[in-house]
Amino acid sequence: SFKKSKLLDQSSKFKKQKWIPFSSAVKEALSIPGTPMGHIFISRGGSDTGKTTLMIETAVAAQKMGILPVFIITEMKWDFDHAKKMGLELESIVDEETGEVNYKGFFLYIDRASLSTIEDVAAFISDILNEQAKGKLPYDLLFLWDSVGSIPCQMSVEQGKNNPMWNAGAMATQFGNFINQQFPLSRKEKYPYTNTFFVINKTGVQPALTPMSQPKMTNKGGNAMYWDATIVATFGNITNSGTSKISVQHKGKKVEFAKRTKIAIDKIHADYGIATTSTVIVTPHGFIPDTPEAIKEYKKKYAHEWFNEENIDVDSLQITEDTSEWEESSRISPIIEVDNEE
Repeated sequence: SFKKSKLLDQSSKFKKQKWIPFSSAVKEALSIPGTPMGHIFISRGGSDTGKTTLMIETAVAAQKMGILPVFIITEMKWDFDHAKKMGLELESIVDEETGEVNYKGFFLYIDRASLSTIEDVAAFISDILNEQAKGKLPYDLLFLWDSVGSIPCQMSVEQGKNNPMWNAGAMATQFGNFINQQFPLSRKEKYPYTNTFFVINKTGVQPALTPMSQPKMTNKGGNAMYWDATIVATFGNITNSGTSKISVQHKGKKVEFAKRTKIAIDKIHADYGIATTSTVIVTPHGFIPDTPEAIKEYKKKYAHEWFNEENIDVDSLQITEDTSEWEESSRISPIIEVDNEE
């Protein structure tokens, strides 16, 4: 009766946990079923290691579940054709007069043409959530941001200086203190929709500070997202990509068709799985298991496209692998640049 009198009788009611599923290859590698709905999931690591592939895979699975993907693209490496190849449902409409292509489908999309600062991204997410609350977007939402660390804060823009401390402060204020809290709140029974945030986080390297210490991976844009995330998946190594390039060659033409990448769970809420470290193969069509059989089957399926030859002898194509970026680089120099301007 006390709980009821204080409106506390509903405060502990949460929906049953649901997941936006990963492919079988990623499930096996990470030992988790997918991205947990109503949480923040971070995909981080170096360039071209598989982060965006995981984001697109998640968006494709969300579409199939009737969850509306909301793409926030601030790094401007986005490719709708790549997303379509991976299974994102969309329609390409070409303007016959200008040749411009418009993409339509069950998704929302916004990029740097409309978003200039961290504050702009936060305002956009807040506006979409408000529209959902008004009943104008009657769907569970999956926000996908590519990427944190690729856009400055308002003060950096005004001062003409991309200051990492200002950017980190803006992330903490805009996201850590407000936006990030909206996603776990949507898991409560009283909210009709469950909203999820998939974030790609650009990373940097903190050099070894002493001869006995090791370099550390840093999160560009600060740690506001990392602290609030339920799961953080890291691709590659700290000081290099941590990938190996898989190729075939035919009649003088070499085709790099996949990458083997290291993938690890660096942070996970105790109730949602265990921390694992593994490898997976990244292809233009998504992830496949890191097995010789899976790689050969992928080669067999697409080799005729790579070399534009229908009757190519696929078994004769020898697979080669460049492992120069696979092992961690030696300890980088402990040099810290100091800005004494102020």
